[in-house]
Amino acid sequence: MPIIVNLDVMMAKRKIGLMELSEKVNITPANLSILKNNKAKAIRFSTLEDICRVLECQPADILEYKE
Repeated sequence: MPIIVNLDVMMAKRKIGLMELSEKVNITPANLSILKNNKAKAIRFSTLEDICRVLECQPADILEYKE
C-alpha cells in the first residue's frame, strides 16, 4: 500500500499511549490500533482532524505516500 500511516511515530513523539489517544479522539482502541498498525483502508477526515488536534500535528505528519 503506497499510503503509510505514521501514527505510532507521532504518538511516541508526543508520549501518548493508545488508550489515552482513543479516549481523547473518541475512537475505540481496536479501531485506533488498526489505523496505527497500517491496516486501515480508509480514515474519516473528522477522525484525522481530531487526531491532529490532540497530537498537535499536521495530516502530513501522520500520512505519507511512498511508491
